[in-house]
Amino acid sequence: MLFSTLETERLKLVEITQIHAESLFEILSLDEVTRYYGTDSFTSIEEAKKLIDMFQKNFYEKRAIRWGIILKENNKFIGTLGLNGLQLKNKKAEIGYEIHPFYWRKGYTSEAIKEVLRYSFLELEINRIGAVVYLENQASINLLEKLGFSKEGVLRDYLYQNDQFHTTNMLSLLIHEWKTTALNSFGAKAN
Repeated sequence: MLFSTLETERLKLVEITQIHAESLFEILSLDEVTRYYGTDSFTSIEEAKKLIDMFQKNFYEKRAIRWGIILKENNKFIGTLGLNGLQLKNKKAEIGYEIHPFYWRKGYTSEAIKEVLRYSFLELEINRIGAVVYLENQASINLLEKLGFSKEGVLRDYLYQNDQFHTTNMLSLLIHEWKTTALNSFGAKAN
């Protein structure tokens, strides 16, 4: 499987390499970003470098795909988005993302997710994309529901972060639901 660069009107979704380590560290060292990320805030650039190595290893082992979100207008790295727990044989994955707070509420995350959903359902032929979201992360829950995801249930004490357990919501989107949502709401071509 070759890494696919994706594009939207304002964004390029690219393979994350070590040239992005400083930008990734800048984002993941912010408590407001990692609060609902499932990991503690980074304290050194070495953590970002190791994470990038893990992204690449998981991709080559076909267990995950993680894109860097780049603004087309200035080539600024503003976050990441990807498929975790990728199981091509079972046609499922979980989506995850984070973006620098300066770029929150500007539609970038939604724009990037829509393109990854299109790629996942049409190119990878995924049937189900899940999302594990902290109960308190209402902004992310609202975004996913706007994109057609449905709440399935609660995962009790599912994530361990900052020395405590956190309960999460489980949301999902199936290909047939996405096709209906994409055609009706977003004008996407969902053949």
